[in-house]
Amino acid sequence: MRSLLFVPGDSERKLEKGFSSGADVVIVDLEDSVSLDDKPRARTIAAAVIAAHRASASAKIYVRINDFSTGLGDDDLAAVVPARPDGIMLPKCNSGADVQRLAGLLRVFEAESGWEDGATAILPIVTETAAGVLSAASYAETTHPRLAGLTWGAEDLATAVGARTNRDERGRYTDVFRLARSLTVLGASHAGVAAIDTVFVDFRDMDGLRAECVEAERDGFTGKMAIHPAQVALINEVFTPSEEAVAHARDVVAAFEQAGNPGVLAIGGKMYDRPHLRGAQRLLARARG
Repeated sequence: MRSLLFVPGDSERKLEKGFSSGADVVIVDLEDSVSLDDKPRARTIAAAVIAAHRASASAKIYVRINDFSTGLGDDDLAAVVPARPDGIMLPKCNSGADVQRLAGLLRVFEAESGWEDGATAILPIVTETAAGVLSAASYAETTHPRLAGLTWGAEDLATAVGARTNRDERGRYTDVFRLARSLTVLGASHAGVAAIDTVFVDFRDMDGLRAECVEAERDGFTGKMAIHPAQVALINEVFTPSEEAVAHARDVVAAFEQAGNPGVLAIGGKMYDRPHLRGAQRLLARARG
């Protein structure tokens, strides 16, 4: 999952455009981009569009439901699980226990819809509350087979903690939000799942988007969410390993295999140990998609 594009669930036109964007994942949004009064209609549209595109779409289809505190999540799931999305995005996730709770609900709705148990993955947004930020390690403690990754968000967290803004005068995240970002990638690594970076909200600023993508990829994120189709191609570019990186990773893996998988060896005058091997293997897995 390199690019994950949010699309309002109440707009058939925007959903159709989303499926032609080249995104790896289309996130049909039933939460922030849909007004309270329009949520019933959005559920109907979302279910119909998912069912129509399920077999033919090159992108995976996820649905961002409303968080548990709203009391709307069950209705969201009842509407969309029969259409068989690939995954559910859970906003304002407070800990691994919330993933377990959602997994239990999905099991019921999958059974009622005739789908196999475990068919629907879960991608939680883990930093939209203070409790969520402080619980990043809990996803390893309660790792669930449905857990596809961890991602983070800065906008709701700013509201939760009372911050006037989440970026400084240079456009960089302030300390609270940098901590949330760091704990996301660390929590994902601890749980053995993908780390997905948050959105870059100024969709006209491609230079800013590129810089943030490059920084995220450098730090261990394997993909990034998008709020506009124009952002997708750039995100895919940055999070696709280069030919040079892939070739080097193959050389590292081959060298360890040929040497009988030792703890450490020299390649081109540089020492490589098991963490280098694991890094090379992860990069090759990303390249294979």
